[in-house]
Amino acid sequence: MNNNRLCQMLGIRYPIIAGGMNWVSNAELAAGVSNAGGLGVVVPSAGLPPSGGDPVENLRQHIRKAKQLTDKPIGVNIPLDRKAAKSYAEVAVAEGVSVAIGSAGNPALYTGMLKNAGIKVLHVVASVKHARHAEAVGVDAVVAEGYEAGGHNGLDELTTFVLVPQVADAVKIPVVAAGGIADVRGFLAALLLGADGVQMGTRFLATTECIAHQKLKEAVVNAPDTGTVIVMRKLGVTRSIKTGMTQKYLEAEAKGASIEELKALRYGRARMGLLEGDMEEGDASCGAIAGLIKDIVSAEGVINRIMGDIPQALNKLNGKLNIGGKY
Repeated sequence: MNNNRLCQMLGIRYPIIAGGMNWVSNAELAAGVSNAGGLGVVVPSAGLPPSGGDPVENLRQHIRKAKQLTDKPIGVNIPLDRKAAKSYAEVAVAEGVSVAIGSAGNPALYTGMLKNAGIKVLHVVASVKHARHAEAVGVDAVVAEGYEAGGHNGLDELTTFVLVPQVADAVKIPVVAAGGIADVRGFLAALLLGADGVQMGTRFLATTECIAHQKLKEAVVNAPDTGTVIVMRKLGVTRSIKTGMTQKYLEAEAKGASIEELKALRYGRARMGLLEGDMEEGDASCGAIAGLIKDIVSAEGVINRIMGDIPQALNKLNGKLNIGGKY
């Protein structure tokens, strides 16, 4: 896809980015995605032990390991709402990563510093207003993430299908579609909506390289169309795979639990779900697209399947459009 401006900007073969997933986006997964032609991403919390640890140093080590596993571009996810956000940006600069993807905060904070170091900066947005702001402060591209996505989502709960074309119309920089994408249909649909590429999280959650617990991967593969749920609206809209714990969240919210009570209820649950595979007491961010994922394959397998299915998908589209030889 030599003419794709996102590929040209990021130095990748295919316009597919691995979404930064808390706890599980580690060096091996990032390298697997990048070696397959996409952009792999590491996060500061990848694989940290339950006793804690230093996420700043952890990020540094995962970047270095990823660089040993691939000579292709690697990205880092920088959650801007964390106290250590500046330190994460400084590590990205020091380690010479190719791309930084900011989320959950003001993109103006470190964009200048990152770009001065030659790093391409993307920022996750959930509205046209935020996309325009990100463009105004100099980011190179925006990730328009719909309500279908796993983890934290926009408060306005806009779906990918309505968000992406409006963002694409509103900004001149490249747009990456995220939320509810796992196969060639979602990939091509995103491009038709005006995106230059896609970001996928949950599809890469169910891969052989991902360090997510096998029980969680199996839960994703076995999830029905209603297998995820939105919880914790008082703390920020969050989509998770259904577990015993998400039901407790919903019951607590329905009874009017305070923010403090909800925080206490949720503390430490994400790692339990994602890395320990506790599908009763744990909580695991997961996109609504889980119901469409039916196997655990390699990161390369995910990307090769999407790209390889393009001709057949386009032929099907043409067959639906070409009615009696007229469009």
